[in-house]
Amino acid sequence: MSPSVDDVPDLSGLIELSRLDNLDLKPVILRVQTDLFLSASVRDRKTIAAFESLAGGLIPIVDDETAEIVARKLAPFADTPPGILAILASRGGTTRDIVVGAAPTLTPAVIDAALADGTDIATAIAGRHDLTRSVIAEMIARDDPAIDQALADNWHIALQGENLARLVGRGRRSPDLARAILARVDLSPADAAPLFLFADPARREAIGQAMIATAALRPCPPPPREAGAVLTGFSGRGDIAGFVASLAEMLSLPKGFLAATPDPSLRYELLTLALRTAGLHEEEAVYVFLTLNETVARSVDRVFDLVKLFRTIPRAAARDLLAAILDVTLPERMGAANAHQPYNAPDAVRPRTSPAATERPPLRTTLPGRQRLTS
Repeated sequence: MSPSVDDVPDLSGLIELSRLDNLDLKPVILRVQTDLFLSASVRDRKTIAAFESLAGGLIPIVDDETAEIVARKLAPFADTPPGILAILASRGGTTRDIVVGAAPTLTPAVIDAALADGTDIATAIAGRHDLTRSVIAEMIARDDPAIDQALADNWHIALQGENLARLVGRGRRSPDLARAILARVDLSPADAAPLFLFADPARREAIGQAMIATAALRPCPPPPREAGAVLTGFSGRGDIAGFVASLAEMLSLPKGFLAATPDPSLRYELLTLALRTAGLHEEEAVYVFLTLNETVARSVDRVFDLVKLFRTIPRAAARDLLAAILDVTLPERMGAANAHQPYNAPDAVRPRTSPAATERPPLRTTLPGRQRLTS
């Protein structure tokens, strides 16, 4: 017959002795009960509940050496109740580190307990190789730059779906995080689009090709009228504020859209994508590069790189890239809201008319009749 909790020796006498001031048997009781729990051939619900009740009361009050010994035994054990792991982690120090490093899974309660004393243990948690999607989501929800960086650097975990999207979103404002994400081999070019400005030339080319492929699947609205003439006029006069404001208005972008990237050296690449989206010709874009900013105009290599970017990204793909980088939704129709919309379009809203207005007019004007002469 298999042993059960009923076969465990009665330790109630030891528990009574542990209450004596001159005799501390709590470490002994905890270690004995831990060994009995681990060696039991059957651990049913009653056994686990009894152990959790006893160990949960002793762990907070035993010495550090005993807590560390118990943690080394219980942390890697799959049947250890999560509540016990949380209590061990809440002790901090070496005991907590043992739990964080050896526990098969880290529940939110264990993570909270490990972080309770304010010690920077989150990066160690984020660096584990066996993090589940739910734990990754829990870590990302903390919105801690160190945790985000550790997750991005951890190539043993899979970053997908909403977890990846949230990290990529934060990477827009953090060059170090962006480059760590871009270095991952499991990141698709489409997912990397919001980080295009931080990518190296090879990664930029892959992202560009992905955007070209998806942009070709749907129609692209026409560019704003006279955009080239208006923008080159501002550029020729050196009116940077007017230039940026006019470009933002044409594309329905936030007024300070160029400040969306934290690296000022990358803002001209963002400007180039906006010029491509606005439908400027290459000659007009080159004119802007040579007149809007003297520092850029004096660097032949800089102008050449900008022109190369302008040439390699078609307007539809540039439009999608711009929306991804800025995290905005660009309107599907450029121009004023009261622009002409044909009534025969499938999704057009037809105006309501009165019954009298729907009556068909005469085919031609009725001419006055001529009186017939009678004899």
